[in-house]
Amino acid sequence: MREIIVDKNESNQRLDRFLKKYLANATQGFIYKMLRKKNIKLNGKKANPEDTIIEGDLIQLFLSDETIHKFIAIKEEIKSNLIPSIIYEDENIILINKNVGILSHGAGGAYEENVVDSMISYLIEKGEYIPRLEKTFTPAICNRLDRNTSGIVIGAKNYQSLKIINQAIKEKSVRKFYKTIVKGKIKKDFLSEAYLSKDDERNIVNVSNVEFEDSKKIETFIKVIKTNEEYSLLEIELITGRTHQIRSHLNSLGYPVIGDRKYGDNKVNKLFNKKYELDNQWLHGYRIEFNGLKNPLEYLNCKLYEASMSDKYLRIEKDLFDRS
Repeated sequence: MREIIVDKNESNQRLDRFLKKYLANATQGFIYKMLRKKNIKLNGKKANPEDTIIEGDLIQLFLSDETIHKFIAIKEEIKSNLIPSIIYEDENIILINKNVGILSHGAGGAYEENVVDSMISYLIEKGEYIPRLEKTFTPAICNRLDRNTSGIVIGAKNYQSLKIINQAIKEKSVRKFYKTIVKGKIKKDFLSEAYLSKDDERNIVNVSNVEFEDSKKIETFIKVIKTNEEYSLLEIELITGRTHQIRSHLNSLGYPVIGDRKYGDNKVNKLFNKKYELDNQWLHGYRIEFNGLKNPLEYLNCKLYEASMSDKYLRIEKDLFDRS
């Protein structure tokens, strides 16, 4: 038999969700069966899957040590050689400026350095995260950027912060702004609405003005910062946050992002690759504005954080829009 005292990083979640993380190698059917047979109890009483656990609760597993060891996933200490570029950090969150070419989190297959692992490794070195002392929680990110998009990634150091920020993002209270350069002259700001569908096999999305099967509505606010006869420097606010939304939406409007190999203009891409060695989309998540965060993260509300751009991006912007 094993007794687990719920701490702050497990508090305020359903019991079955906690158990699925704690007994990561067990099937959901096994967990539900143990609950029905009262082999898993909450505060000494029969437990239900939907029960909410809070800090200080006692979970009792009336299982053999052999069974528990079989189902518990072994946490490995993550060691990353990637040093995170930190914009802001406190006891609850960490904001990281992700570079082009870096994954937001690990993918299947061969290991690649990524933002999540670099953040976890950094927190382990600081002594703020000790894997063997945590029952289920691992620091995580609240938003993702494509491999070849740079900018701000929000990291949560504890479960409460992760839950609060994810909820605020879901409610569209956290405002996310991007800078991009597109082919074509845009004369005024506007809000564009469309419908996006994913083609998972080809890893692309399609955007249409008409709703169709399996499509999801997207909203993108486009603000003109600078423009000339050939290109426009834009600030994009994502109202919705779908896969490849900015790049595919702008392309569908006739304004492809420079350097974008998937949705861009090949002729333009070759020009910028030759002159600047730009081989990815010129797209940078440069600003985050927090709103709608509940206690204890209320201190972040109305605060803005910005991430600097690479020298290459700055040079391209200057050459295109600051000619004397």
